Amino acid sequence: MDGIIASFNEVHPEISVTVEYLDYTNGDDQVNTAIEGGQAPDIVMEGPERLVANWGAKGLMVDLSDLFETTAGGEIYENVVAACKSSDGAYYEYPLCMVAHCMAINKNVFEAADAMQYIDEETHTWTTENFFKAVQAVYDSGVENVGAVYCSGQGGDQGTRALINNLYGGTFTNAEHTAYTADSPENVKALEALYAQDGINFDASIAGGDEITLFRNGTLAMSFCWNAAQQVNTDNSEAGTTNSEDTIFPMLFPSDDGKAELCGGIWGFGVFNNGDDAKIAAAKTFIDFICNDETQAKESVKASTYFSVRPTMTGIYEGMEIADTMDEFATHFLPSMGDYYQVVPGWATARTEWWNMLQRVGTGGNPQDELSTFVTNANQAVSDAQ
Repeated sequence: MDGIIASFNEVHPEISVTVEYLDYTNGDDQVNTAIEGGQAPDIVMEGPERLVANWGAKGLMVDLSDLFETTAGGEIYENVVAACKSSDGAYYEYPLCMVAHCMAINKNVFEAADAMQYIDEETHTWTTENFFKAVQAVYDSGVENVGAVYCSGQGGDQGTRALINNLYGGTFTNAEHTAYTADSPENVKALEALYAQDGINFDASIAGGDEITLFRNGTLAMSFCWNAAQQVNTDNSEAGTTNSEDTIFPMLFPSDDGKAELCGGIWGFGVFNNGDDAKIAAAKTFIDFICNDETQAKESVKASTYFSVRPTMTGIYEGMEIADTMDEFATHFLPSMGDYYQVVPGWATARTEWWNMLQRVGTGGNPQDELSTFVTNANQAVSDAQ
């Protein structure tokens, strides 16, 4: 960010930009506390679930429609534009980058268990039937903890949602994004199958980040919380390997028809309406530079280790060591990005209800009853938000 801001100030020395970093542990509380205290930030980088469905729906954000009208960097994917637009027709997010979340396996462990036979390595896909066969094979080879349905909090919950929704073709919301529908027979069947499967454990002591750590250190043989940025991470070992240098092989989630729908992430900028027209104008100038400047836009996306929201912006990672990996994800994973349903009202409550539901199932709760409770409470939050 220091380099990005320096580039911005070369063009706009009159605008001062300071940055504060948030995380999933306390980021929401920090922003909400600032809002309540009348000190909301001028700009925030987040996804549509917060910028559009939460703060935008509460009337706290500036309409960024003018930025879409003057876009200089090329067309933005239609599904991304739709996710950034509110029901009142305003745009409360201007998008920069996106990713399709997936899962991954420890290929060395799977090979030792003769479980790679259940995977289409060329397409990174597997059916639900073959997924369970593979898990059983790895378990039978002596690996007690093959995978964990983590549920201590919301971190990485896109993975558990995608896992459960894909296994038998269930849904999380309706097509109109007005109600939660996760209590379908397909999702009940998925939870029952996961709970019964040897080697799959519901773990209320970890969230997504913890699961990644356990996967990297060899405690788990698969991760449900993965994406391109994780695959190229070199914090502990060479990119694409575990801490002990086993090969990490990214996978689409298993599905009954072999065609997974991946949860996507979209990140961009929103502007809080703090009543200062000059700061609002400065904020828009900054966003326009970060996302649309002919030279800077690619560098901005590259800094995210994700992908551009523009089909015309190619070659971002060309010449870099990670180029082949990023091309692989662009080819096999991005096209499987499913419906961006995270803009349903009451999303914050629904996320909490989801991991609470998984905790109850993990301690023996009836999947149908627990999913029904989830849907009742989540849809109540929809009503409360309207």
